[in-house]
Parts: sequence; structure tokens; C-alpha cells
Amino acid sequence: MEKPLRGKVALVTGAGRNIGRAIAHMLAEDGAAVIVNGRADTAALDQVAGEIAARGGRALAARADVSKPDEVARMVADGVGHFGGLDIVVSNAGLRRQTAFLDMALDEWREILSVALDGAFILAKAAVPHLIARGGGAFVALSGVSTHLGMPNRCHVSASKAGLEGLIRSLAVELAPHRITCNCISPGSVDTARGASAGARPPGLGDAGIPLGRKATVEEIAALVRHLAGPYGGYITGQTLHVNGGAFLT
Repeated sequence: MEKPLRGKVALVTGAGRNIGRAIAHMLAEDGAAVIVNGRADTAALDQVAGEIAARGGRALAARADVSKPDEVARMVADGVGHFGGLDIVVSNAGLRRQTAFLDMALDEWREILSVALDGAFILAKAAVPHLIARGGGAFVALSGVSTHLGMPNRCHVSASKAGLEGLIRSLAVELAPHRITCNCISPGSVDTARGASAGARPPGLGDAGIPLGRKATVEEIAALVRHLAGPYGGYITGQTLHVNGGAFLT
């Protein structure tokens, strides 16, 4: 059967592991060429790109810090030059920290916001003109359930994701005339490998607190990105779509 994303080009930030890696693989399986981005772990990016190529797909590893406009502009230009355009952008890069508000330094606050919120803005600025040139596309950003539940020690993460959802709603309206859809996905607790800096999983997001009684798989999050970027997701825009097993109900 014809792959639904054949001929499309996708850029996925934070794609070296976990949810981002699953998204890159799933979009590639549907036929998209994928720009696999990460900030520092070149080996992980090369591995993901190599895995996609080994399965008959096309991928380009692209190291860039999404909080730095010059690096993002270079990454997008290199990807467009390599594959000939850009149709799908997934803003997945983010930092997780757990620090009590009274102990939180302004530098840490700014660091968190610089990736999830500033990074999405910088990415959109670089990528959207190329989506317009292709006659439309999809911009998908990854938020998180803790923004909606309220979690201790994560006020900077929650603020960055709340701002991200506001940015996406405004972009959805502004870019609709260009046939560009913009949406957020807000995962609940996901079965991922957590880095040391992320700390323990926040209280209230253990399996016992989830009505379905388990964490999501990374593939279940990636599948929603696939839908939003695919041929049947074109009438969904400006939304925050929750995937949390019933832990938060809208």
C-alpha cells in the first residue's frame, strides 16, 4: 500500500531517545524523510538515523540547540537543502527539572523556558516559511499533563508548557490561511528512560493514580503525531490533545 507520508519531509527535535525517537521512526515508517535533531548526543542521533535507513527510510542526523536561533536556522537550511523541502515539524525538545520554587534560581527558570517555549518559537520562525512554500503542513508541539494538574517542584516546566500551548493556539489561527495546522499533544505518564537531572517521577503520576492502571508507551504518543501529520489530521488545529489514561479529564 502507498505510504501516506511518502514525499513529505519531517523535522523532529529531541529525537535521540524516548518519545522523539518513536515519533521519528513512525513518521519514517509512513514514508516521510526525517531530520533527526538533538542538542548534544551525536551518537544517539546517528543511531536513530541509521535505524531508519536500515529499514529503507531516509533520515538526516542534525545536532542543534533549539534555544539558539543561528543553530536552528542552519539545521533547517541543511535539512531543506538535503531533502528539498519541509512539511512536518515536531517540537519535542524539552528539559525536565525538579526544584522547589523557593530554591529555584532565575537562571534555571530561564533555562527551562529557553528550550520548551523559546525553542518552539525559534523553530517555528525558521520552519514556517518552508511549510508555506510547500503549500501547507503540520506543526506539532509536545506539552505535558503536569501543566494541567499542577505539580510541586516543576513551576518552570509547567509555565513553559502553558506558554507553549498558548503559542500553538495563536499560531493555529494565524497560519490557517496558509493551510498549516498547529496542535499540542499533552502526554501523561509515559514509560520512558528518565535522565538523572529529571529526578523521580512526580507524585500522582504512578500507575495507581491512572484510571487505566498503566503508563503510556512512546508509540501511543507517536501515533497521535502520525495522525495529526497525516492525510486525515488536516481538520484538527489549535487543540491540546490529552493522552493520559484518564489521569486528567477535560
